[in-house]
Amino acid sequence: MADFEDLLPVIAKNLGGEGLIKELCNGFQLLMDKDKGVITPESLRRTSTLLGLPDLRDDEIMSMVKEGDLDGDGALNQMEFCVLMFRLSPDLMEESLLRLQKESTTEVDFDGRD
Repeated sequence: MADFEDLLPVIAKNLGGEGLIKELCNGFQLLMDKDKGVITPESLRRTSTLLGLPDLRDDEIMSMVKEGDLDGDGALNQMEFCVLMFRLSPDLMEESLLRLQKESTTEVDFDGRD
């Protein structure tokens, strides 16, 4: 079975930038605690079977949340979740940086004429 970090660049290539963001948002919605609007260790525990990880230990779940918890509140908001997904896929991050560099060197016509 392929790892997430191997699949995300393929998914991004097939879906394009907007499609990838939409799928990340869908993933966040699936994993989050509906009442709190964030991914908590408890919501991750409840959805771990959907992820194909029914045997996750509590310490593994806590570690997963802690890895992406940038503000230290013990949960993942949507931004933290998306940042974590990109961090887990170095190839996608490198590809995104290359695209940004390419775009920054492209001449932009601000007056609307070609």
